[in-house]
Amino acid sequence: MAILWILLIYISPALSDNSYEAFLNCLFHYSPNSNVSEILYSQCSVNYTNVLNSTIQNLRYTSQNTTKPILILTPTNQEQIQASVSCCKNHGLSIRVRSGGHDYEGLSYRSVNYSQFVMLDLTNLRSIHINSHHGTAWVQSGATIGELYYKISTKNSTLAFPAGTCSTVCAGGQFSGGGIGTLTRKYGLSADNILDAKIIDSNGKVLDRAEMGEDLFWAIRGGGGGSFGIVLSWKLRLVQVPEIVSTFFINRTLYQGAIGLIYKWQYVAFEMEPDMFLEADIQPNINGTEPGAVFQSLYLGQCTDMLTYMQVHFPELGVGTSDCREMSWIQSAVYFAGFGDADPKILLDRGLQPKIYNKGTSDYVIDPIPFASWEGIFDWFRSNISGSMYMISHGGVMSEIPESYIPYPHRGRVLYNVQYLALWNRASDTEAHLGWIRGLRSSMTYLVSTNPRRAYVNFRDLDLGSNDVGRNTSYENARVWGEMYFKDNFKRLALVKGEVDPENFFWHEQSIPPLIVEGKNY
Repeated sequence: MAILWILLIYISPALSDNSYEAFLNCLFHYSPNSNVSEILYSQCSVNYTNVLNSTIQNLRYTSQNTTKPILILTPTNQEQIQASVSCCKNHGLSIRVRSGGHDYEGLSYRSVNYSQFVMLDLTNLRSIHINSHHGTAWVQSGATIGELYYKISTKNSTLAFPAGTCSTVCAGGQFSGGGIGTLTRKYGLSADNILDAKIIDSNGKVLDRAEMGEDLFWAIRGGGGGSFGIVLSWKLRLVQVPEIVSTFFINRTLYQGAIGLIYKWQYVAFEMEPDMFLEADIQPNINGTEPGAVFQSLYLGQCTDMLTYMQVHFPELGVGTSDCREMSWIQSAVYFAGFGDADPKILLDRGLQPKIYNKGTSDYVIDPIPFASWEGIFDWFRSNISGSMYMISHGGVMSEIPESYIPYPHRGRVLYNVQYLALWNRASDTEAHLGWIRGLRSSMTYLVSTNPRRAYVNFRDLDLGSNDVGRNTSYENARVWGEMYFKDNFKRLALVKGEVDPENFFWHEQSIPPLIVEGKNY
C-alpha cells in the first residue's frame, strides 16, 4: 500500500483527484503479476527524464518547451501493454508508442499541444526468433534493424531482410511506414515482406493476422505507426542473397562533372537490373570547399560482373577495379550503416547513433529533373548551413507491385525517393537550418511529383499538415497531408480506422482519422 500512495503522489498533478487510485488499481487489476512501480514513471519520478531522453534522437525535442507525456510505461510483456491500453482508455488518456525514437517529428514521445497522453516505450520488447529452415523470423517491435540483421547472419549467411541502412532504427517504426533500403529494388519494402503480426487493439485484445482480418493487416504494413494499435511483433519473410556481394563508394566534385552524373543517374538507376542498387546523394564540402555528388552501390554478385554491368550502363561514372569491394551481405550492412570494416557485432550497439538537432522531409520524382535545374539545386549546398539530399532509386520489383498492395503507393513510374536532411549541433542555429531545408523543398515544387505532391511517411513532416486535436480530427482536413503519403490508399486507411478504432483512441498529429458516415463504418 505504501508503494501505491507514493505513486499517487507522483501522478496526482496530471490526473483528476478521483482518478489516481482508480488508475493504479486498474493497472494492478489487469496485470496482477507485475510490479508496476518498476515500469511506471511520472514527471515527478527521479528517472523520468533519463527514460524519456534515452532514445530521443532529435535534440529539438529535449527542450523544456516540448509537451511531454504525463506518464511513461516501459512494459516487459504483453500483459502489461494490455493493461496500459485498457486503463488509459478507461481514464481518458491517449497513448503514444515509441520503439526506437527516430520519428523526425518525435510524435512517438511528444505532442505539439496535447498533454493528456501516456508514452509506452517498447525498448524491452526486442526478442528475435529466426527459422532459417523456413526462411522466416518473428521480431518484436523494440528490436533494432541492426539486431535483426546480425541475428539473421548468425543463422544463415545467405539470408537477409530488406530494410533500411540505419542500424539503430527499430522494427516497429520502420515496418509500420514501409522500409526502404539497399534490397528494395530486388525484394520490395520491409512491409512488402511481412507475413503476419500480433497487435493489441484499442480494446486491449491481442490479434494475429487471422483474428485482425485482412483489412487491418493491410493497414499496419505501411500505413504509418500509432494509428491502429500497438504492434507487438512481426513475422518476416527472409530473402536470399549470395555469399558474396559487391559495393562501391565514389565521390565526384563539380569539377569532375557531378551535375552531369546526377542528371544521367536519373535515367539509368531506375532501369538497372534488380540486383543492382545505386544511390545518389548531394553533399556539401565534398572536397572541403564545394558541394558534390556521392554514389553508393550494392550489387548482388561479384565485382567482375558488377564492373562489366556499370561499364555498359553507366560508363560516365568511371567505376574501376580499385573502387569495387567484395564482402558478405552482413558486412555490407555494416558498411552502409557507416561503420566501415567493423565487426558485425557493432550492429548490436543501440547507442551508436549520435543525438543531434535535425529536420527531415521528402519528395518523389517521376520525370527526370532537367540539367539546368540541377545547377540551381547544387547552389543550395554552397551555404555553410546546408544539409544533404539523398536519392534512393526505385524501379525493379518496386515497379511491378501494385500501388494498392499495401498502403505505400509510390510504385510504377516513380524514379526515386528524395530525402532532404539538415543536421546541426546548437539550438541557436535551429531557425537557420529550418529555413534552409524548407527553402530547398519549396524550390523543388515544380520539379517533383504533383497532384498530390508525394511524401514518405517514414520521413514524417508536420509542415505538410496535421490533425485537429483529439476526436475532432477531420478526414477532409487530413487529406491534405494523408494523400501526400498514401495517395488513394488514404481513404481505405481511414475506413479501416473507422472499423477498428472509431473513437480515435490511437491519435497523434498525423495519425489516420476514422472515416465514419451517419454512424456507420464504411
